[in-house]
Amino acid sequence: MHEVTLDEFEEMVRRGVEALPEEFGDRIANVEFSVEEVARPSDYALGTSHNATLLGVYRGVPLTRRGAYYNMIAPDRIVIFRQPLQRMSRDVADLEARVHHVVRHEVAHYFGISDERLREIGAY
Repeated sequence: MHEVTLDEFEEMVRRGVEALPEEFGDRIANVEFSVEEVARPSDYALGTSHNATLLGVYRGVPLTRRGAYYNMIAPDRIVIFRQPLQRMSRDVADLEARVHHVVRHEVAHYFGISDERLREIGAY
């Protein structure tokens, strides 16, 4: 387990977003990245087992499901959960690598890529 301050963790998330490939980062719009300590019960409503440990969640409408009606909408949110990631990490470098992985994973959901497809391409 490796713990960092909330500010340090938020900075890791920011660096994870900045590290996204340019072709993806430039296409992200109306998305807020944030940190919460743990997942909410409602985060499991998307088909995730309550026995699973959520490391992050995408709360929004994926690009592939947006239609003409999608305007004047509050930002989608990508939330990274601090406590479970800290519990899993050996040291600061491991924690940062895990945070960056979860950021990429949740951004994939924003683009409409399912967990199943992420597994197929070896990116889960």
